[in-house]
Amino acid sequence: MQQFNDIITCSYPRLDRYISEYLGLIPRSQLKTSRIKTIQVDGKPVKLGQKILKGQHLLIEWEVANAPHLIPQNIPLSIIYEDEYVWVINKPQGMVVHPGSGRPDQTLANALAYRLKENDSELYDTERPGIVHRLDMDTSGVIICAKDATTHKFLAEQFQNRTVKKRYLAILDTPHITPPRGLIKNYIDRSRRVRTHFVCGEDPSRGRLAATGYRLLHNTELYSLVLFKPYTGRTHQLRVHAKNLLAPIVGDPIYNTNHKQSTLMLHAWKLQIVLPGQSEPSIFMAPAPDRFYQCLNIKKT
Repeated sequence: MQQFNDIITCSYPRLDRYISEYLGLIPRSQLKTSRIKTIQVDGKPVKLGQKILKGQHLLIEWEVANAPHLIPQNIPLSIIYEDEYVWVINKPQGMVVHPGSGRPDQTLANALAYRLKENDSELYDTERPGIVHRLDMDTSGVIICAKDATTHKFLAEQFQNRTVKKRYLAILDTPHITPPRGLIKNYIDRSRRVRTHFVCGEDPSRGRLAATGYRLLHNTELYSLVLFKPYTGRTHQLRVHAKNLLAPIVGDPIYNTNHKQSTLMLHAWKLQIVLPGQSEPSIFMAPAPDRFYQCLNIKKT
């Protein structure tokens, strides 16, 4: 039996998201299972969809899941930065962040579990060890991971408060972007027809607000290289915004009908975040991968 018994450090629209996204304790999909023995706010049983406020007291008791799928594995990682609190990793394209259907191992979570076990971290036996945010399997680039629970909360709060600054590079399937810079702002929701897809629209009752800034960096006879600045963090946000308002990302297997022409051209290029013990934000960068130079047919400098 494991227990979390502490003060809530920031307000959150839903308790289940606070537990899964902010605390990183239990995947949201598993919160309704019989593993959960107690969930109380200020000493009273509550529903998972309840809004919570900073300063309230949260008690969770749950059985540790048998998770044979999360095997600690000594997988090589491209580490951009490391200290006693974090790893900053350049995630390669094709690596899944955490195990799921059809991908039980060889994930970033497996690699982190191995390193956390070596460090005797309390995050070792959680189901998403050290993972604060995520990137899609075919999106490469910068991702930050925590080495302990206190650091995980510290970093997750910045993502929740939207003080983290992220920049992505993408190659779009068009030679023209008009205007060459702008702000995309609408509402993103899961597709009613295909539940793994997302769509955007103007109705606030049919989605969650999503905002993305963009700027054209370079174009060729076929493609446009764009810098994306997400102000929100919705699932598939950049891919959906690109398809619906500019042009689909080259190689996108979901939102580009010509996806077989290439692999996904989306890369998390830059991350700005405050690290534990520091007052000013640090900036971490992962250079554009070789596939970008090959797609644009330009020489790597």
